[in-house]
Amino acid sequence: MAVAAQPSVRFHQNSAFFPTHPRLFRNSQLRPPPGFSSSRIRASSAVALEPELTTEAQDTTDVDLFACPICYEPLIRKGPLGFNLPAIYRSGFKCRKCNKSYSSKNIYLDLTVTSGTKEYNEFKPAGTELFRSPLVSFVYERGWRQNFNRSGFPGPDEEFNMAQEYFKPAEGGVLVDVSCGSGLFSRKFAKSGAYSRVIALDFSENMLRQCYDFIKNDEAILSSNLALVRADVSRLPFPSGSVDAVHAGAALHCWPSPSNAVAEINRILRSGGVFVGSTFLRVTSSTPILLRPFRQRITNNYNYLTEEEIEDLCTSCGLVNYSKKVQQSFIMFSAEKP
Repeated sequence: MAVAAQPSVRFHQNSAFFPTHPRLFRNSQLRPPPGFSSSRIRASSAVALEPELTTEAQDTTDVDLFACPICYEPLIRKGPLGFNLPAIYRSGFKCRKCNKSYSSKNIYLDLTVTSGTKEYNEFKPAGTELFRSPLVSFVYERGWRQNFNRSGFPGPDEEFNMAQEYFKPAEGGVLVDVSCGSGLFSRKFAKSGAYSRVIALDFSENMLRQCYDFIKNDEAILSSNLALVRADVSRLPFPSGSVDAVHAGAALHCWPSPSNAVAEINRILRSGGVFVGSTFLRVTSSTPILLRPFRQRITNNYNYLTEEEIEDLCTSCGLVNYSKKVQQSFIMFSAEKP
């Protein structure tokens, strides 16, 4: 899946694999950070964003959900009330601190650092650029993703069921599907009704367009609490400690810097928040010795890691209660923010 330039699996429940979550159910409503009051939001509503937009009273949950990717200050929103595709993309957003404006581009909200620039472009790793291709974006869910089963991926339905088991402590909260690609899992999370907000986030413009193509004729998803956001996985546009769950299906191996990305995921998670990811493995304990050099060569363009490296990555970034499920060259793992 496409990801940022710098610094996404439901088996039937198996008690031997799925970890227990002793944490009590948390209040999933977003809270403004210290010193950020609703009166300040109202006082700032006069900021000019787009002349044709009308100003309505905003739910502070909606206002505080998105943050500036430069300074992480919660964005001021001007536009219609609500959190769904039509409402979000008829709204304008502006950072009170750095004065940068953000708005929807086509059908997604662009919250990248370079949003709004016309001439400036950054060189991206080959793995990132591949998934920004219109052709790859089109075929991803029309044959490409189905081939993952050759590496042990159990299939989208089973993968989703497994993720839902891990995400039980986050039910009712905000879920961000990073590197969502064409929205294969974002749509499932939104339709489940288990989360108050679902954000389908990817760095690829074309993947987000494909995501919209899949949902534009599904009124249930269009009217659900779902947003499409373009963002950098190493500069996630959310306040610190504001998200209950982060999903990254078949994504970690595409990230230019997995350590930067996981550290950023840890930043946005609430205490007790859950991170669930799946990816290809470079080698496993069952990989024949004669095949290991071949596996190394074919993974040179991606950050394929070992089981031990993924666990070390999560724990070094401050995540706990690490758990994993491995099949062939596939791993699904879960970790929590303490």
